[in-house]
Amino acid sequence: MSEELTRDYEISAQLLRILGHPVRLRIAAGLARECACVKDIWECLGMPQAVVSQHLKVMREHGVLEARREGARVCYSLREGAPAQVVRALF
Repeated sequence: MSEELTRDYEISAQLLRILGHPVRLRIAAGLARECACVKDIWECLGMPQAVVSQHLKVMREHGVLEARREGARVCYSLREGAPAQVVRALF
């Protein structure tokens, strides 16, 4: 197996580990359809804002999400490339 293919598998495995948590998987599924702000995400999930923010932080730190500021709001979307492709393939 080539070094490049091995690296691709390692990246995919890391992404799947990040998405292995049910809350993060639900967040990713929602963001596969459209970008959303933190408030919209936690209201949709019916979970405390602090819990959702922690999961968003983990996903952003591992390169699954991109964040952009819109005034006082922070909106999230799936990072294009492998994260978006894997999540969209799941749903």
